Amino acid sequence: MVDVLSQNEIDALLAALSSGEMDAEELKKEETQKRIRNYDFKRAVRFSKDHLRSLTRIHENFARYLTTYFSAQLRTFVQINVVQVEQLPYDEFIRSIPKMTILNIFEADPLEGRMVLEVHPNVAYAMLDRMLGGQGNAPTKINALTDIENSIMERIFNRALDSLAEAWKTVLDINPRLEGLETNPQFMQIVSPNETIALISLSTKIGDTTGMINLCIPHVVIEPIMHRLSVHHWFVAQKKTRAPEEIDILNSRVSKAKLPIIAELGSSTITIREFLSLQPGDVITLNTRTDDGLHIRVGEKLKFIGSAGTIRDRMAVQIDEIVEGAEENDE
Repeated sequence: MVDVLSQNEIDALLAALSSGEMDAEELKKEETQKRIRNYDFKRAVRFSKDHLRSLTRIHENFARYLTTYFSAQLRTFVQINVVQVEQLPYDEFIRSIPKMTILNIFEADPLEGRMVLEVHPNVAYAMLDRMLGGQGNAPTKINALTDIENSIMERIFNRALDSLAEAWKTVLDINPRLEGLETNPQFMQIVSPNETIALISLSTKIGDTTGMINLCIPHVVIEPIMHRLSVHHWFVAQKKTRAPEEIDILNSRVSKAKLPIIAELGSSTITIREFLSLQPGDVITLNTRTDDGLHIRVGEKLKFIGSAGTIRDRMAVQIDEIVEGAEENDE
């Protein structure tokens, strides 16, 4: 953004040029010189601001889906929000997480490569405590997971990956599947240490327990679909065409839908007293003639004119005329 000088600053600059304190030629030289910017090759910039904004939008939906999922599973108050989306080297991510944590390693077809959903021990053990009937309190001491606890954790987060698939539907249909669960980050090497990753940090609150959930997506994994994370993909309206299979399924379901068909002989208006005094054999005069056609309605709309009759000793109605786009007025 270009800085705009105030009137006082402009007056001071002109006064300095007039008095000789500043040399106009020197200013021109400085302006024409090439500006050098430091570049750290260990922190290569692979994601543009546009990409990071798109990832933020996607994972804000992911956070909402996770909130709903965990609230239902744990039956307690759960709040999850996106705190930050940034890019950094994979090695820096590994050094920033606790030595004892919950690392869910997964793949998401058709993307090639592995990603990680890291869950802070406070959050993970609070979930485990709720699943086992506790109050959802974080432990004072973090121990290694038992086989039963490991199995419960895998089941919880394997289903949580369905929320990730739902959040990514606007970009790509993915099928995440949990490969394994690790607790020591030093034993997890999914990409080279200098590989750039997108780190999505989610603040998580379960009851009174707070912690972080971090989603690590290596650049090499989503590089083939980076163009789908652009503003053009998100905001340019595109006409979506249905596949032939979807059209066939839709036609099949519509053809099986049931609609009420009513054949009206006519109508009449009587008082409540007359209605209460009706006896077998009484005759109610309708507003139609015997030679008038029956009004046949589909749902609430008048569609056909027909005549009454019988077929094989059963009452029937024959369609004599099709009423195009007309509805009978209330009389």
